[in-house]
Amino acid sequence: MRRFVPALAGLASVVAAWTAPAAAYEIDPLTRQPLSQGLTMTVRPSSAAAADPLDATVPKLSPIPRETVAYNGPYGPGTIVVSTSERRLYYVMGGGQALRYGIGVGRPGFTWGGQQSITMKREWPDWRPPSQMLRRRPDLPRYMKGGPENPLGARAMYLGGTLYRIHGSNEPETIGTAVSSGCIRMTNDDVIDLYARAKVGTRVVVQR
Repeated sequence: MRRFVPALAGLASVVAAWTAPAAAYEIDPLTRQPLSQGLTMTVRPSSAAAADPLDATVPKLSPIPRETVAYNGPYGPGTIVVSTSERRLYYVMGGGQALRYGIGVGRPGFTWGGQQSITMKREWPDWRPPSQMLRRRPDLPRYMKGGPENPLGARAMYLGGTLYRIHGSNEPETIGTAVSSGCIRMTNDDVIDLYARAKVGTRVVVQR
């Protein structure tokens, strides 16, 4: 197994080839460049998520499959490390390993970095667009009940006192792209898996 060595206190260098046959998800959706250069590693899909009451609405396939990767970075087990440049989220497991997920990140002008912690968790959360978003998009509803059509998806983990969240999505095709207003979005299947692992108080490191 190749070693994964983060740069800039994090995750600039990635081993990203799968043991499965080559597929469209190995191409960066914006640059159209391969995410891997022939490097190989062992892939072990995770299955931590418990059965969900709306399971039939949760997509089973992600455009970027989650996988276990080698990790020897500076952060301890239980830490979430987000690399917005890679559009990947890492959940550090210890023992030199981390779980890697594909994510959607903030579009230009809406990226951010720093450290926060998970202060609240919600299943199938309701959505109330913040005032800043409503000023940009007055056509948005003022309130949307949680469910499969809700843009926050199946789970949400709220970061500190900010407006940012790690959450699911009703647009799984946007995973791997930079389209959000700063939130970290995941497929519903992946966010259910991460939600089962991360606790309130979990440290979240966001790197540009």
